[in-house]
Amino acid sequence: MAHTSFPTDLPVPEDDGACAHLPNSTLPSLSLPATSGTPIDLSALSGLTILFCYPRTGAPNEVVPDSWNAIPGARGCTPQACSFRDAIAPLQKLGVDNVFGMSTQDTAYQTEAKERLHLPYELLSDEKCAFVERLGLPTFEWEGKRVCKRLSMAVLDGKIIKVWYPVFPPDSNAQVVVEWLETEYKHR
Repeated sequence: MAHTSFPTDLPVPEDDGACAHLPNSTLPSLSLPATSGTPIDLSALSGLTILFCYPRTGAPNEVVPDSWNAIPGARGCTPQACSFRDAIAPLQKLGVDNVFGMSTQDTAYQTEAKERLHLPYELLSDEKCAFVERLGLPTFEWEGKRVCKRLSMAVLDGKIIKVWYPVFPPDSNAQVVVEWLETEYKHR
């Protein structure tokens, strides 16, 4: 399986409060293109869904510029995606019905990443930032494109019940979700 290492001296993102409004929010009814070819409306899914949002995955052999590494929380999209890939069995065992990754990259780009990384879940494209805007998700500009800051959320029957923001280090994101499922979610 593909793994990507990342520098240990990356700047740590700080919680700027940009996701404080999300818990207990209902997801907007909006179909997003998925790597499966079938659009997904996250608000219409029943059960427990884990959605992780990430700025962008790099292309094969892409050299990551220092300017990207200097943005707190930007680096680590592939390790984050791989952490959810590697934790899919425990997540399902703990009651997760769906896992999705979402970025503002186009579906063709995401399909390459899904195949290369052997991801057992779909990636969703919010290329036009409609989902980002409707939920008020935090973003930043990169090379003239708007990208989503890294965050994760647990959604139960279309309602956000837990948000992880900021997510750092990104490769531990899935384990943090598993620990929440084991300790807090099961006691609801």
